[in-house]
Amino acid sequence: MTITLEAIQAELAPVAPGLSDLIQTAYGDAARQLSPTALEDLFEGACGLARLGKGTAVVAAYLDAMPMVARECGEDAIRDCRLAVMKLASMTSGEVLAMTFASLPTAASRFSDAELLAVYLQLLHRLAARVPRGLRPMLGHIDELLNRLTLSGLRAWAEFGAEAHQRNLAAQAAYFGLESQDSRAVIERERRGTLFVDVQRRLAAYLRAFWGRDFLLRPTISDHEDFRCFIEDGRMHLPDAADVHGTVSGLDVYRAMAAHMAAHLIFTTRPPSIDGLSPAERFLVGFVEDARVEQLTIKRFPGLGRLWRSLMPGDASPPATHPTITVLERFAAALLDPAASSSDAKLNLLATRFHAAVEHDPDISLPLGRALADHLTSQKAMPSLRLLERIRLPWRDDNRFYWQPEHFDRLEMFGGAASGQAQIRRRVGLMKFINETDVENAGEDAQEVWVLGTELFPYEDDGVSYNQREGRPQISAPVHYPEWDYQMQTLRPNWVMLREHPAPRGAPVLIDTMLAEQKAVGQRVRRIVDQLRPQGLQRVRRLEDGEELDLGAAVDAMVMLRLGRQPDARITMRNVIHRRDLAALILIDLSESTNELVHGSTRTVIDLTREACALLSTAISGIGDPFAIHGFASNGRHDVRYMRFKDFDQRFDADAKSKLAGMSGGLSTRMGAAMRHAGRYLAQRREGHRLLLVITDGAPADVDERDPQHLRMDTKKAVEDLRADGIRTYCLSLDPLADRYVERIFGSGGFAVIDQVGRLPERLPALFGTITR
Repeated sequence: MTITLEAIQAELAPVAPGLSDLIQTAYGDAARQLSPTALEDLFEGACGLARLGKGTAVVAAYLDAMPMVARECGEDAIRDCRLAVMKLASMTSGEVLAMTFASLPTAASRFSDAELLAVYLQLLHRLAARVPRGLRPMLGHIDELLNRLTLSGLRAWAEFGAEAHQRNLAAQAAYFGLESQDSRAVIERERRGTLFVDVQRRLAAYLRAFWGRDFLLRPTISDHEDFRCFIEDGRMHLPDAADVHGTVSGLDVYRAMAAHMAAHLIFTTRPPSIDGLSPAERFLVGFVEDARVEQLTIKRFPGLGRLWRSLMPGDASPPATHPTITVLERFAAALLDPAASSSDAKLNLLATRFHAAVEHDPDISLPLGRALADHLTSQKAMPSLRLLERIRLPWRDDNRFYWQPEHFDRLEMFGGAASGQAQIRRRVGLMKFINETDVENAGEDAQEVWVLGTELFPYEDDGVSYNQREGRPQISAPVHYPEWDYQMQTLRPNWVMLREHPAPRGAPVLIDTMLAEQKAVGQRVRRIVDQLRPQGLQRVRRLEDGEELDLGAAVDAMVMLRLGRQPDARITMRNVIHRRDLAALILIDLSESTNELVHGSTRTVIDLTREACALLSTAISGIGDPFAIHGFASNGRHDVRYMRFKDFDQRFDADAKSKLAGMSGGLSTRMGAAMRHAGRYLAQRREGHRLLLVITDGAPADVDERDPQHLRMDTKKAVEDLRADGIRTYCLSLDPLADRYVERIFGSGGFAVIDQVGRLPERLPALFGTITR
């Protein structure tokens, strides 16, 4: 039975009364992403975390992070991560616990593997026990660390700091805060070549181009010298980083490994008999099987042969740890390339036998591997398994799957089903929607939900649809945005969660009445419209290089010639089409402060903003520019709310007026995330000029951010990013003290301050005309 929202809120109310809104928001988000079992586990865990008494920030960070972690590493990771973090509760503060949860989405996206995520949490637990003062600064820089280091590199860096500064608290904070010289030096030392997470998608596309199918790729810690990639449970496990190998790049090393393991999954279809085989013989049978699948692949894709041969040890390579290793490496080259040979005549015969049988005998590896073992034994040159495993063929796997019969039993289940069946939302027509069976007691976790593409109205049509009357507001799926940390000079990835909420509605007649009352202002707006409205086709006369003859100018020139005077050579004209190539989005700050009365008036800031937007909409509609009106408010970084009152392709009609009439203020002003979201809509427009006009009555601020500069600097970063994307930003501030900060955010010439808020309705259309002229 799925846990209900009411049950969660009832259980949390005594221990965390301030979490009601957060739980309600998180429940809708999680229900769309998780199976019913995982959903229940998620919120039971939230109740357990709330009882720890470490503050609501821990629960908020947990609910924010876990759906993203589950998407990357599976739903079982929810419980594993929660238990691992709860073990830290007795060792550190609630703030550090919240930072730990907040770091998990980044770690999960970098590792993409539940086992590696568990290793990461084990590392944090060891650090909390050994260097508790270092955990907070490390988590503050975890994004930078994971971008530069593999998990094995992060572990080596952290353990060095824990060992070197175990008793020096100041040095701990400096080392784990990346402020000390030795910290930076160890990072550079542990930094590897090509990171798996940076090339994972390219490798998947690379293999799909060859075989027309998908392969599951997973990173694995490669913190020892003799590490080999491997196949397990149908998944290809590659090192978390690959270094340059001679002249071969790290990416090509990854490609060689992935192509080799893909060849195994394609051509190794049954296990060999292991009866009576010694460990060394099993290694040599696998050695020949490696060559067999590679040779079959080369027959289809010859270029892969060149890639694998480029990784073979050359004559200039340092000597191997045992002479037989060199012999086997040369034999591997002979199996890879029929033109190659070794100095051993017996091995050349085995290579000839291999190439003759490789295409039609899938079982050649076992007899040929045994023959190779017999030959080496007869020469008294058989090294130990430990030395054999040091053969310098870095792209080959360890063949563990080859000796596991159960692997081949699971081949048909390769990439198995998801732990929970995804909910299906299907759009259907009206008659099917009405006539088919409806399950009245179905909940949010129903396997299939039918959606009607349009609103359905009752027979006694009073203009209110069933959805408006009985349905719940449809909140969009969450969108995550980064946020700029000006102190660390880096973007915190997936830091802010934004959802689009349906705009509340009011009476459209309110807007019509308002426009009728503002006749004087409306007349001034019409004059602005007349000045800005494109004039269509215009003739530009008296040109020297026009497109057609200007008859009047030509007659004047002929008269001048007859009079013996110098004629005017400008006797042509050109037809010019005047159009405005502009799209504008007006973004309105809907924070709680907009409900305050304007000084000396009985009207609120939101009332004047609504009136100004109505007048501006009338003006822009007359000009013909495509425009949209959106608004935003926030309740912490987990809950940024975005509303669309009018979209670009919508007329300023009764529907848009209804939404504008229902506009209301509340909550706070996390401006950077809202501007990034608005920028997405503007980025889809094809107009040559795109304008984001922000109307606000104060500086960016939010309930969970105490540093007043943090959100201002994030908004400044959003302005810079939008400018780089070709989107101009302009701020109209109603804060009389805005001169202190607004220029720093929007730049010189990128803002205007209205000291008398009562004049906003007449100033806004005029301002729009000025900045878009």
